[in-house]
Amino acid sequence: MRVVRISCVGTRHLSPPSSARGCDAHSDDVSASSAGLINADAEDASCSSTPSWRIKKSLTCVCFNRKRAYERICSNLTPLQEERLKRLRKRMKNYFDASRPDHQDALRALWSATYPSEKLQDLISDQWKNMGWQGKDPSTDFRGAGFISLENLLFFAKTFSTSFQRLLKKQGGKRAAWEYPFAVAGVNITFMIMQMLDLEASKPRSFIRLVFLQMLSENEWAFDLLYCVAFVVMDKQWLDKNATYMEFNDVLRSTRGQLEKELMMDDVFRIEDMPSFSLLS
Repeated sequence: MRVVRISCVGTRHLSPPSSARGCDAHSDDVSASSAGLINADAEDASCSSTPSWRIKKSLTCVCFNRKRAYERICSNLTPLQEERLKRLRKRMKNYFDASRPDHQDALRALWSATYPSEKLQDLISDQWKNMGWQGKDPSTDFRGAGFISLENLLFFAKTFSTSFQRLLKKQGGKRAAWEYPFAVAGVNITFMIMQMLDLEASKPRSFIRLVFLQMLSENEWAFDLLYCVAFVVMDKQWLDKNATYMEFNDVLRSTRGQLEKELMMDDVFRIEDMPSFSLLS
């Protein structure tokens, strides 16, 4: 994929497009003068007839060359994108609170979705260790990623129960003697995705974030779907590398690399378009 980075400065800015396509760009060469600005004229790149400037660090629009057709993605968010990003940020800032009844109910729901035929004795129980928590109180493991990591696990369990159970039970492939703990791995995956998408930043600092925001406008559950894809990709990377527990961080890094690669592919406009989405069942 060829990428043309465009930022508009001055009193006139490129407004978000009514459709995904419509970019007229003629060059994928992104250069800069010593001052950091270059005029984006007709021989270089533009996203509309409005004169614009490219700046190295501040991005307003990103043009993607997808099979000879340019698609424009703008950091000037639509009202729908702003609303969904606001809700997602709120979820990301919601810390797990073991004293809250709704958070307790979510834990019980996760247990029921994971072990439908086994009764949970208590919210603090050695039974949780079977799911891959570090101790008998899973609430202590949510500190890194918050309540959204529990929501992600619950979404995975309910939406793709076959894949969830396969990974939970470590079915398929040649497994290491010291496997990754399933639930704790899930919390780490949530945290990794939050870092990759960089959604807390006031301004976009990566193309991946801009691409994801387009996907979020198509599906409010894009983050949760991406989480499910990330989990099965991580397990596949784990098996491909014949990894052990001590190599988990390396596997997580390669998982992030694979996700970023797929998100930038020509024909990926939704999470469901990612090649690794086919691993889910």
